[in-house]
Amino acid sequence: MSSTNESRLYEQATFSVLPNRPGYLVELSNGSDSFAVFLASGKDVPLATDAHHWGFVLNGGATLESAAGSFSLKAGMYFTVPGNAQLGGNALVFSQHSYRGVFLVGGPIENEGRLRYIDGCSDSLLIPPIVKGDACLNYLHIPPETDQTAHTHPSFRVGIVVGGLGQCRTDQGIFELKTGNTFVIHADRIHSFHTGEQSLSVIAFHPDSDFGPTHEDHPMINRTIVDSQLEGHDE
Repeated sequence: MSSTNESRLYEQATFSVLPNRPGYLVELSNGSDSFAVFLASGKDVPLATDAHHWGFVLNGGATLESAAGSFSLKAGMYFTVPGNAQLGGNALVFSQHSYRGVFLVGGPIENEGRLRYIDGCSDSLLIPPIVKGDACLNYLHIPPETDQTAHTHPSFRVGIVVGGLGQCRTDQGIFELKTGNTFVIHADRIHSFHTGEQSLSVIAFHPDSDFGPTHEDHPMINRTIVDSQLEGHDE
């Protein structure tokens, strides 16, 4: 099946579980932007020069060679790297073709998120948008015995289960989830996550955001006082 036909099939679905194998998984679009998702496993993988890359490191760790230097990353760490780089080891990678971000390495993730989310869940913004509207990488923690309220998102979400067990319930049925499952939730499709005795931990990639700094609203300009007024803000 061609990648174009594969992407069309995914876009017609509500919830798609991606193949659990190394290599290219799917390419998704969000307006004029396209995003490739692939799973690196063991071998050194070149990261394309004409794209920006976000990654989350899985069991076994990974190595990252880039213009910023060489980095040894443990499981649970994450990175974002512009352009040409070399990745070895186990990681889920998201590549955006029409964007150039900054280099960053962080982690490992914590047991729970730092921000409150719906129905007792929590979230941490691991890699925030540089400018409002940019893509971001998140950590979602769903506690045991959670019955999440059905909801939608205005753009696709790609997730990988990094711990626990649970379900995603949709109008297409119930999908059982366990550690290692990678999935896509398609834009505007109703879904909800549910857990039993175990929690569920998910790394979630968002292709866009309605949060983040703008040229008129960011910490530097907001805290710059000119003539006793806050620059960039009306009184």
